[in-house]
Amino acid sequence: MSVVHLVYHSEYDEAFLIKSVRGRWVLDSRGNPTVQVKVVTEGLGVGVGYAPSGASTGTHEALELRDGGKEFHGKGVKRAVENVNKMIAPVIIGMDSRKQYEIDMKMVEIDGTKNKARIGGNAIVATSIAVAKAAAHTMEVPLYQYIGGKQANVLPVPMLNIINGGVHAGNKLDFQEFMIVPAGFTSFSDALRASVEVYHELKNILKNKFGPLAINVGDEGGFAPPLERTRDALDLLIEAIKAAGYSPGDQIALALDVASSRLFKQGKGVYVVEGVELTSDKLLEYYAGLVSDYPIVSIEDPFHEEDFETFARFTSEFGSKILIVGDDLFVTNPERLSRGIATRAANAILVKVNQVGTLSETFTVVDMAKTAGYRTIISHRSGETEDTTISDIAVGVRAGLIKTGAPARGERTAKYNRLLEIEEEVEKPEYPGFTVFPRKP
Repeated sequence: MSVVHLVYHSEYDEAFLIKSVRGRWVLDSRGNPTVQVKVVTEGLGVGVGYAPSGASTGTHEALELRDGGKEFHGKGVKRAVENVNKMIAPVIIGMDSRKQYEIDMKMVEIDGTKNKARIGGNAIVATSIAVAKAAAHTMEVPLYQYIGGKQANVLPVPMLNIINGGVHAGNKLDFQEFMIVPAGFTSFSDALRASVEVYHELKNILKNKFGPLAINVGDEGGFAPPLERTRDALDLLIEAIKAAGYSPGDQIALALDVASSRLFKQGKGVYVVEGVELTSDKLLEYYAGLVSDYPIVSIEDPFHEEDFETFARFTSEFGSKILIVGDDLFVTNPERLSRGIATRAANAILVKVNQVGTLSETFTVVDMAKTAGYRTIISHRSGETEDTTISDIAVGVRAGLIKTGAPARGERTAKYNRLLEIEEEVEKPEYPGFTVFPRKP
């Protein structure tokens, strides 16, 4: 039986038939245009979906269709919006909005390319999300319950990116994200409260150490202080956790997103970390030192996106201690995840709906990952909107983990606020804490 499934596939009901589909361009959190799609059913259920956009993108992701030219510096989405209104809408209007798989596969069929290059992954993903939300609204149930049924009551442990580096920042930190993980609590709301307190302590520490310019925030709400060394960033997180009155490791752990494909020099076959060239073996040793010295529970993309072999070696050595997460490695793609499962590369996957392009394909990947014993982390993108769908998805599929940035900037806090709302709605909400990691640090 599928681990993830949309519920309530009942007999014919005219109320669920799609009445209208309308695409338009709107702005994302970076001030760039993106695609919004509004779907309305005959029963006046309304669903609005947005396409997020990544800065650190994997090579194998679904294509984000942009216009080129002068408008928006080439980032316009008029073509993608037109594809929603002229190619997708005429085909799916009149279809049952509850038939998510059929609708998603119809869009894939219309597109006809492997990476959704013809219609655009941004056009398809916004429509896919809007259809599910319209069906849930018509049914008068929340989206997380429509996705996962009555048993959807697990609130995810948040992984909050509060120090930025890499392509997310203008500093010299090579690693992309330095996260706190409040896993040592019994409720989501307590975990979020503690995280906010740590965030503000970090803000004060950075301001005192480096001055007011160090507390400007990046794309995901994290700070980008003038640091160069990974250990300096980790030390600051430990200092902030202690200043907030919490125990590093026992209550709040740490996590990293290396985004190492950006550090890999293809011609030389080495990684450049803090100005030093490292082979895969030496980089693995470098991670071993970090895991030994800090309460790290997860490392994302520790090696470049084609290096399944070193991922597998790292997982063999450290998979019983931490999560080894594939993002660029897997790009929410069932074929790449299958390869990872077969080679035992990683033990967790970052799940981003827009990487693969439809909810149905996303749920297929979640199914595969859970069946193979992988942890699933539902994730935002650096270019986000006020859409809170990923919060409902995380609860609906009982993912146990979510990445949606620092507790700052409206497009990030919207997701956290939605989870607070869900925690109050569900019967007997569960918060998995450290059980979603291989071991308590």
